[in-house]
Amino acid sequence: MTTSVAAAAFAPRNIFPVLDSIPRSYYLGHHAAGLSKIRTMLSHIDLVVECRDYRIPLTSRNPMFEDSLLGKERLVVYTKKDLGGNAHGSESKAHDALLRKFHHPSSVLSSDHKSSKDVRSILNHIREAHNRFGGLTGSHLLIVGMPNVGKSSLLNALRREGVGKGKVAHTGAQPGVTRKIGTSVKIISDDDGSPAGGGGGVYLLDTPGVFIPYVPNSTAMLKLALCGSVKDTIIPPTTLADYLLFHINLHCPEVYSQYHRPTNDIWQLLEAIATKSGRLQKGGNPDTESAALWMIQRWRNGHLGKFLLDDVTEEAWLQWQAGIGEQGPMSLNQARKASKEALRERSRAKASNPMP
Repeated sequence: MTTSVAAAAFAPRNIFPVLDSIPRSYYLGHHAAGLSKIRTMLSHIDLVVECRDYRIPLTSRNPMFEDSLLGKERLVVYTKKDLGGNAHGSESKAHDALLRKFHHPSSVLSSDHKSSKDVRSILNHIREAHNRFGGLTGSHLLIVGMPNVGKSSLLNALRREGVGKGKVAHTGAQPGVTRKIGTSVKIISDDDGSPAGGGGGVYLLDTPGVFIPYVPNSTAMLKLALCGSVKDTIIPPTTLADYLLFHINLHCPEVYSQYHRPTNDIWQLLEAIATKSGRLQKGGNPDTESAALWMIQRWRNGHLGKFLLDDVTEEAWLQWQAGIGEQGPMSLNQARKASKEALRERSRAKASNPMP
């Protein structure tokens, strides 16, 4: 059978199973400390820049920010747009229009950080805000978001484009690089040419990513982990790779054709990847975990398809706002209780299965 005939006969899975074994909590100590510090600083902040991942525009929303940032002017920036598909297609434009509608009256922009045009657009919006509320000491901004959504990368890009200076915030492939609020970084100079009323320059504070106390369902946790908001050690890489394969097959199964024909069997694909890329264990057996991590990272870098994991529709937005998951709506207090119970369950499991 030829490759084209096999691809034509291939039927991708249309449902990924609910996995009760997926952990639903990743709310760490520095997340709580960061959120507490953010709250104490808000009285001195003029504008909040909230970053969300364009690939998961609904799932990368942190409901705790809605209460914490209430009353503050906010700019929502969708990062990594270049990894979400065709940035100029009609479907992308429709998504962007919905996102602007969802966030009204907050402003919405997007960026891949590598595009000077995108970064200048964000800077222009900040300048306009600065001209409205900037005082003698300048304007002070705070950048917030879930872990690893690109806050530090955006700060570096704004600094590079705004004042012509190099990288100041550390970035990394795994979440948790930024663990505490640092010092203010100037992104717009005092002599930027802004009219009277907006002098003093613009300063931006980077903050640690803040996760939610309890993820509403296993699918959301898989999306967050796949996009790097959760450390790769929390969920088995082969499980993440299987979830990724599920999405790839719905969009572009041809992207892995050099390794295997279209398949719904993650083990077949991982063994083929490991064999062809030389990821072998002693005895020549395929290292499927290494192959899974490689596959995940390739997608994160845009080399195994570019697509959204969330459905961007009005219905999906209303469901997410209501907190509807597999367990139904959940309040913050309920989430905290569920998070503590999840931690207790993990402790009991470790106690009953001690390491040899």
